[in-house]
Amino acid sequence: MSDATANALSKQEEKERQQRLKYYSASQWTLIWWRFRRHKAAMVAGVILGVMALLGIFAEFVAPYGPTTRDTQYIDGAPQMPKFCDQNGCSARPFIHGVSTKRDPVTLRAISVPDPEKRVYVEFFVQGERTKVLGFIPTNIHLFGLSDPDAKLHLWGTDDLGRDVFSRTMYATRTSLSIGVIGVLISFVLALAIGGVAGYAGGMTDNVIQRVTEVVRVVPIIPLYMGLAAAMPKEWSTTQVYFAMTLILGLFGWPTLARRIRSQLLSIRGEDYVVAARLAGARPGRIIGQHMLPSFTSFIIVDLVISFPYMILSETALSFVGLGLRPPTVSWGVLLQQAQSVRVIEQTPWLFIPALFVVVAVLAFTVIGDGLRDAADPYSEAK
Repeated sequence: MSDATANALSKQEEKERQQRLKYYSASQWTLIWWRFRRHKAAMVAGVILGVMALLGIFAEFVAPYGPTTRDTQYIDGAPQMPKFCDQNGCSARPFIHGVSTKRDPVTLRAISVPDPEKRVYVEFFVQGERTKVLGFIPTNIHLFGLSDPDAKLHLWGTDDLGRDVFSRTMYATRTSLSIGVIGVLISFVLALAIGGVAGYAGGMTDNVIQRVTEVVRVVPIIPLYMGLAAAMPKEWSTTQVYFAMTLILGLFGWPTLARRIRSQLLSIRGEDYVVAARLAGARPGRIIGQHMLPSFTSFIIVDLVISFPYMILSETALSFVGLGLRPPTVSWGVLLQQAQSVRVIEQTPWLFIPALFVVVAVLAFTVIGDGLRDAADPYSEAK
């Protein structure tokens, strides 16, 4: 064997040794992340959710108009998709056709029709409505717009009041996702506290907590929300209704996770390391937080991620039937509430675009939950 071959083998062995050392010395979170990265579908779903979250966070910058801004010259207008070519030739810059108003000879309604002889070019980082990004950064610069300040671009059309569907969907994305996140966090904290106490204490404490949990679980959701919606004062601002909706979803979403945490704690409360910590004088809070919960952290993470789509669907469904958020607040459910008529299906089907966001968000959370489940299980290989 030549010296060059021996050196190559030695370097290869050293590289493999370093990789094994890196693997065996890695923390549990690092190992979960490495396995999660191998789940391609979950990574794609994570990117999609990340993009949706960014669109919602920076809605004031991404959306060309406010959620209540009206274009009275383009009511129930069809989506205006930028193009590069028309019957007059092609252009290196995207453009849309201008709009002219005519009267329908049958219904006598004023309708907006494209004017193929007029081009209005699409530009990026244009000046528009003054707003505050993130609620405190004043600006009048928007991601895209038109070269003509008097013209308006409606990528996904407008509704029956002339409000831009694209802009309203961006604001609705922030509202629905934030309700899901805050609601899940509230229910998660309650589940950890209540389930942790029940599982660690046992006995009479556990029995009392379980009876309360069962009462909360059997409360009929729809009648409950009907009563709460009727009890909400009419003079409440949209912000107050938003926080009330989030708090209600969180307060009634903890029983399932709490019972799972309780069952896990009951199964390990007699383990040697728990008994040793108790004999060493550790407080119950430290035993639960430092010794018992970390033993099934991966399970808690998976359950937490899977809870997001249920929270989002709850808000969407309640707002859709008029029991949740109400205008002028915009959420996916509020937007879909406007699309529950046969006329919309026939004349303005683009009002169903927010439904695609609901479907994509729920599927993405579900796929991420599957990826985390595989990554957290050391005996499962991520596909």
